[in-house]
Amino acid sequence: MDTCIHPTAVVGSKAEIGEGVTIGPYAVIEDDVVIGDNTAIGPHVQIADGARLGKECRVFAGAVLSTIPQDLKFEGEKTCLLVGDRTVIREYVTLNRGTKANGETVVGSDNLIMAYVHAGHDCIIGNHVIIANSVQFGGHCEVEDYAVVGGLAGVHQFVRIGKYAMVGGISRASLDVPPYVMAGGHETFRFEGLNLVGLKRRGFSSQQIDTIRDVYRIIFQSGLLLGNALEKVQSECERTPEVDEVLRFFDTDAAKRKCIRPFKS
Repeated sequence: MDTCIHPTAVVGSKAEIGEGVTIGPYAVIEDDVVIGDNTAIGPHVQIADGARLGKECRVFAGAVLSTIPQDLKFEGEKTCLLVGDRTVIREYVTLNRGTKANGETVVGSDNLIMAYVHAGHDCIIGNHVIIANSVQFGGHCEVEDYAVVGGLAGVHQFVRIGKYAMVGGISRASLDVPPYVMAGGHETFRFEGLNLVGLKRRGFSSQQIDTIRDVYRIIFQSGLLLGNALEKVQSECERTPEVDEVLRFFDTDAAKRKCIRPFKS
């Protein structure tokens, strides 16, 4: 398939455009941009310097990618926005590039980012994530693989959402959401048990779900301090991948490692 650029589009002379890319009417692609093979760019899209888009992505009308951070500390440093393969970015999504804190904003592969979503500087979004309409992420947020964020949710800066977790719509997400957990609430953000529907849809067995439930009973219902509860999980629970994932999330050192890319570049 040949690359097809609409005559009204403005494409920088130094931009790297892959094979089979389509660029719609009035799109603006700046010089320091890389677009992977077979990616489709819709009309009136702006892709600013520092953007690196993977293969077979779809970017719909009016999206604005890799513009400068909305951060008063930003001093014009060279940073980037990385997007993996096969990610769908719907209408009027805005994704800012990173700051010198991390140097990059990262969006993985096989994601669906619905209309009017905003992800601020230095966010990390994993793979197979679904973000519904009008979700707003502050800077430095992290959303791990297979998580779901409901429409109109506001996610406070530095909040982490674990693997297979779900945040309900119209939530004020001000706390980290551990893996496999469902959380929500506007006036008071709270955990609401396991994301059972999501886990079953992703093929988790009854035994796996029971193991996760047992771990969270120790962490949240034993009355132990968090550190002591995690030690109890380590000593008493079989070390399955699900148990290890929970322990990894609560590891404070791991929580500080924000620079791990969720896809292979």
